[in-house]
Amino acid sequence: MAQHHTGADSHGHESHGSMKSYVIGFILSIVLTIIPLVVVLNHMMGKTATMVVILVTAVLQFIVQLFFFMHIREGDGPKWNVMTLILGVVILLTIVGGSIWIMTYNMVAH
Repeated sequence: MAQHHTGADSHGHESHGSMKSYVIGFILSIVLTIIPLVVVLNHMMGKTATMVVILVTAVLQFIVQLFFFMHIREGDGPKWNVMTLILGVVILLTIVGGSIWIMTYNMVAH
């Protein structure tokens, strides 16, 4: 008896990504890693511009990882996955931003 592959494994779950999707994600990840490395090693920009390049490529790397490898839009509840991720990012930004605010404007420590 021959079995036909329908994109699902023996447990009934759909397969996650295609080889093309993984290769595209891998190439984007490599490029987003090389860009800040080249900028830093060759002293191509000033300190502030270098930090901006590093932060922007880090955020883009995060997005590539979510969509190409963690399949944030796939599954039973992609809307809930995205909403949970957004909540986590808001909490993270609140903690980091609040910490920086306190360290910068704390008059007791100065």
